Amino acid sequence: MRKLIPLFPLLASASLLLFANGLQSLLIAWRGSHEGFATLLIGFITAAYYLGFAIGCVHITPLIRAIGHIRTFSAMASISTATIILSGLVVDPWMWMALRLLNGYCLAILFGVIESWLNAKVDNSIRARVLSVYRYADLGSNTLAQFFLPWFGGLGFVLFGISAMVFALSITPISLADRSSPAPPDKMKFNIRFVWQISPLASTGCIAVGFTNTVYRALGPIYCLGLGFDTSQIAAFMSASIISGSVLQYPLGYFSDTYGRRSAILVSTGGGFVASLLLFLFAGDSLWANMAGVFVLGAFSMPLYSLCSAHANDRAGPGQFAMISAGILFFWAVGAVVGPLLAAAFMGWLGPQMLFAFTAVTQAIFVTYTLTRVIQRPG
Repeated sequence: MRKLIPLFPLLASASLLLFANGLQSLLIAWRGSHEGFATLLIGFITAAYYLGFAIGCVHITPLIRAIGHIRTFSAMASISTATIILSGLVVDPWMWMALRLLNGYCLAILFGVIESWLNAKVDNSIRARVLSVYRYADLGSNTLAQFFLPWFGGLGFVLFGISAMVFALSITPISLADRSSPAPPDKMKFNIRFVWQISPLASTGCIAVGFTNTVYRALGPIYCLGLGFDTSQIAAFMSASIISGSVLQYPLGYFSDTYGRRSAILVSTGGGFVASLLLFLFAGDSLWANMAGVFVLGAFSMPLYSLCSAHANDRAGPGQFAMISAGILFFWAVGAVVGPLLAAAFMGWLGPQMLFAFTAVTQAIFVTYTLTRVIQRPG
């Protein structure tokens, strides 16, 4: 815990950032559906965010090297604040698509700053546990964000204004912190092949996370509306999927630090697959069955990104943490661009239940790939 004290300002900024982004993502999906946007169109708006995210990953290292971690964070958070305000002023799917593209670009760089900073300040023996604390900030912030929809309603400008305000405030803790930010990254171009060679398993895992976690968090409100849930029930369902991530986040991090990354990755993905399959086959339109199923799904699948990140960063040399963070965020964004589009298309054609059929198939494929890597390179 003592090693986390210098990171508290960074984690505070991350918490505010994650709250604002979680509220914005929920609001876009819910409001778009309420305005009568087609499910596939909402999928495109979601995909635009992650496309911008993928593009932003390319510029993480050059920006941090040019102006430093704190100034990069401040610039991107300011631009994001403006996109949120404009989204609330102009409710139009094509405008939202453009703004989410720009917002995704900024968020990729913001997350790159946070994650490269965290990884540069810890060693391999506690890396997964420190990243799990970061995920707790993510989960807590996103859980709180879900309840702002039923509390304030999503039809006016209020929630856009709250999201923008919190986004702007995220600049404060990191700006007032001491000068403990990492040294600028080595001068190197964005090299996705290099990141893949560092860890094919982590790279593939981040794509799988983009295909699964992003899909049910982005399209969850549409899934719930398709089942006839009201606003409060949607908030409860979404919160269950996020709160549950806290259950196994630190235990799987400890397991990973102690017994190996790949074993923990197998447990995380295997548990997520079973939960997705049960949701698809048995949950139906029961609120409680869906909440129980998505709780188990979140408990196993939410830690997967941290486990893959730790696996990749274990192999990073000095000055390479920003590059590794940019690379795995890029792989995650690739999955997050394609996943919502495919899942939204299946949901539009075959019904909302296809959401969890989609996540189950993705997780089954990644479990198979992980086992193949273990067999090819035991130990």
